[in-house]
Amino acid sequence: MVKVTEIIVLHTTKSGDDSIVIHTLSKEYGRRGFLVRGVGKKSVTALLQPLSIIEAEIHESTKSKLYMAKSLTARYALNGIRNDLYKNSMTMFMSEVLYRTVKDGAMEPGLFEWCEKNILLLDAIESDFSNFHIRWLLEFAVTLGFSPEAGDLMPFTGAHYPIVERFMGGSFADTMLIPVSGQIRNEIAEGILRYIEFHTESAINVNSLKVLRELFS
Repeated sequence: MVKVTEIIVLHTTKSGDDSIVIHTLSKEYGRRGFLVRGVGKKSVTALLQPLSIIEAEIHESTKSKLYMAKSLTARYALNGIRNDLYKNSMTMFMSEVLYRTVKDGAMEPGLFEWCEKNILLLDAIESDFSNFHIRWLLEFAVTLGFSPEAGDLMPFTGAHYPIVERFMGGSFADTMLIPVSGQIRNEIAEGILRYIEFHTESAINVNSLKVLRELFS
């Protein structure tokens, strides 16, 4: 059976000489990996950047749980992200959080739509987006069903609680303008990740957070 579906790329894993497994999110399959053959071409590699939104033919099989993805095409160009070092680094962070938090096979209602909306929002913003990943993490916790109040995050964010409270109480536009140093922003992000770890009962080791700390310091 072949189905055409829209998927968001989270991570890729090499499989043999010219194949990879793409770990993805989609409305139809949730969090799932698909095998892609013949990935030596630069055009294919460019399609599989973190948080790329692509259309693919999914070839289902009764003989294997690992379905194949073919005829990959970009759903959106995302030039606003791909041409910006800072935004690219944010998508690396966001995709790594999703990859390490959402378990393979999981179906989280509304998660795909929420991710797609935020990817397109980040792509469109032209300035003042240094706080984007903080707002994104807080909304991610809500999307997972935890719906934290500001006080729930106090044990994880400590002295930065007043800033977190502003993030949770302000509009998107207002929170993008909250003055926060790179170090404090990094510590808040780590605190929110620890909160998500606590509720998912799993370790989330996000290496790309260090890159954001250096870029937005």
